[in-house]
Amino acid sequence: MASAEPQPRFGQSVKGLLSDKVGSCSGDVIALTRQVLKGSRSQELLGQAARNMVIQEDAILHSEDSLRKMSIITTHLQYQQEAIQKNVEHSKNLQDQLRHLLK
Repeated sequence: MASAEPQPRFGQSVKGLLSDKVGSCSGDVIALTRQVLKGSRSQELLGQAARNMVIQEDAILHSEDSLRKMSIITTHLQYQQEAIQKNVEHSKNLQDQLRHLLK
């Protein structure tokens, strides 16, 4: 009994399987390449984030230093204000004494 369709030869079926495997492997290589590129972009973003963090840390340290200096200046200005207030009070007392003497 002969079949209506001719049977594929052994070489042709191996070529078909090999072609399917090559297609599958190339798809896997493409997917792997995409993952590597995605990982590379992620690495670049992490590097940029680290650089930005260092810049922010420097800015924070500079701000902290500026605040410390401003605190010292504020303290000195308070001392000067107190001294000026004492001198004003003292000058008022002197003016009163002068008025009293000139009468």
